[in-house]
Amino acid sequence: MFTGIVEATGDIVERTATDEGLRLRIGADDVATGLAHGQSISVSGTCLTVEAFGDGWFEVFLASETVDRTYLGDLKEGDAVNLERAMPADGRFDGHVVQGHVDAVATVADIESVGDDWYFAFDLPEGFERYVVEKGSITLDGISLTVADRTDGQVTVAIIPTTYELTTLASKAVGDPVHLEVDVLAKYVERLLEGHLERLGEDAQTVADPTHTS
Repeated sequence: MFTGIVEATGDIVERTATDEGLRLRIGADDVATGLAHGQSISVSGTCLTVEAFGDGWFEVFLASETVDRTYLGDLKEGDAVNLERAMPADGRFDGHVVQGHVDAVATVADIESVGDDWYFAFDLPEGFERYVVEKGSITLDGISLTVADRTDGQVTVAIIPTTYELTTLASKAVGDPVHLEVDVLAKYVERLLEGHLERLGEDAQTVADPTHTS
């Protein structure tokens, strides 16, 4: 599990395509320190497994499904990614519950500088706006953010200077992709409500037709 508090950015230093997927070597001096084989790490919001590591670098493997669901397969050598190691059990919880399971790829729709801050608007893929509420949590490229505004098919977040400078948002432009992970609590609530409504429907059917059996 992650919290969406990006520790640092790293750079793609090598990419190797195979029949099974894609292997990335990522350069990251601080984050690569103290890694272990099999450890989980968030790469721009995608939970991946450390398969090899060395002085200032580590490697991860992207299965074909991960390549299909994310834009990591489109990255080139030199491109930057956001990095966060998994949260330790006794760690401080500064963001929100982030699984590193990318739901979809959203798109930067607008960028506006307001004083020292920035406002980023993102186009949401169809079907995901129902999980987004004003002042709720959302994860974009592995960054835990608070929803400032939500309109049909679009979400806006306010970015403070620290977040802008320490993440890949500073290099984003309109039209660029970002990994979207909606609040997992919203998905659990939806599933519970679906089950409740299904039971209500069955009860109503039974009342209308006592001979009905599910």
